[in-house]
Amino acid sequence: MKKNVIIIGAAGRDFHNFNTYFRGNANYNVVAFTAAQIPDIDGRKYPKELAGEDLYPAGIPIHAEEDLPRLIKELKVDDCVFSYSDVPYPRVMNLSAVVNAAGANFLLLGPRDTMVSSTKPLIAVGATRTGCGKSQTSRRIIEILMEKGLKVVAVRHPMPYGDLNAQKVQRFATVEDLKKHKCTIEEMEEYEPHVVCGNVIYAGVDYEAILREAEKDPSGCDVILWDGGNNDFPFYKPDLMIGVADPLRPGAEVSYYPGEVVARMSDVIVINKIDSASLENINAVRANLAKVNPGAIIVDGASPLTVDKPELIRGKKVLVVEDGPTLTHGEMKIGAGVVAALKHGAGELVDPRPYTVGKLSETFRIYPNIGTLLPAMGYGEEQVRDLEKTIENTPCDAVVIATPIDLSRIVKINKPTVKVGYDLQEIGTPNLTGILDEFVKKYNLVK
Repeated sequence: MKKNVIIIGAAGRDFHNFNTYFRGNANYNVVAFTAAQIPDIDGRKYPKELAGEDLYPAGIPIHAEEDLPRLIKELKVDDCVFSYSDVPYPRVMNLSAVVNAAGANFLLLGPRDTMVSSTKPLIAVGATRTGCGKSQTSRRIIEILMEKGLKVVAVRHPMPYGDLNAQKVQRFATVEDLKKHKCTIEEMEEYEPHVVCGNVIYAGVDYEAILREAEKDPSGCDVILWDGGNNDFPFYKPDLMIGVADPLRPGAEVSYYPGEVVARMSDVIVINKIDSASLENINAVRANLAKVNPGAIIVDGASPLTVDKPELIRGKKVLVVEDGPTLTHGEMKIGAGVVAALKHGAGELVDPRPYTVGKLSETFRIYPNIGTLLPAMGYGEEQVRDLEKTIENTPCDAVVIATPIDLSRIVKINKPTVKVGYDLQEIGTPNLTGILDEFVKKYNLVK
């Protein structure tokens, strides 16, 4: 008998779990997705063209997660599949209780049923939390491989917040491609650093179709690099799995789902930010990693900051704008911008809360523990306008921008700006250069 299923998600892993496990499977009827974490992504449909018109001629509706108990009962649901990331264990089990109380089974799908295999050697980068430094680690890996003459094609964890059919397979090779695909600020923060360095990156909705396009990229492809999102485990089967852990949040590597999966399955783990964490916290992370994955190679890493106009910070009232997801579901109270502002003697960090409008006010209501800073939220045009207006409203001498993109290209900023950058710097050995030397030899990639 066919089972009715709800996939509990956030416009990413949920669609991938459907595509790899449920699509075309006549034993299941996926009656709905639910959505959380990301604003305004419920109320849409997973379209019939992606779902499979034979089994889903009307597509699949996407509801708010808060409707889950009602949906389970009304739609006679048998199984609910939890399919999003960066969630503390008590919250996972709280959802399990909600689902079980409504009468359904609570399920988690694992790598064997959801990972797609590549025809190219594949390196995957994941993390134990959002904001550990995956992106800078991915950029460092690409830099090392490109120096060896290899063509690396990156594939980024999904962020499909618009027209899902149009976003089935997306290729980004230039900054103009970001505009063509109507990217949100969150998408640009991940794609732009790749394309400005001359690298190609793919993303979208259908990750098997994406992988096949990436493998035959017109610019060439020797290696696929999976650039993970949040703390999820990869959609693709890795030949080398590199995880990143954050000693500014010790203990998170064994208390968040699915970050502990990443910690346990990684061949290499970079302990990042050791330049700004306490020795006690660094050692706590080392001990936790040694306990859950004693065979992993540990690489020590730092995130040194660059500041283009420090003179605009010293003694001044500054508004700090940081990467959004790191501060919201990533739960960091500070980011690179705050660290840079304090390091360069800011007279005052201006709290933007009294000056927020619209969606930005809502963000602070949902995430009240954000520090004295402004998350660069921009999941849609309305949110981008609200970000622009909030910056305009906030009385300050300068805006310190610590997002990975040129924010002034997207948002009109009526004040002097300071750009903060950060890259991965490995300390001592083992390091990524040596590890990738072995990878290149193992897969006969020497040019």
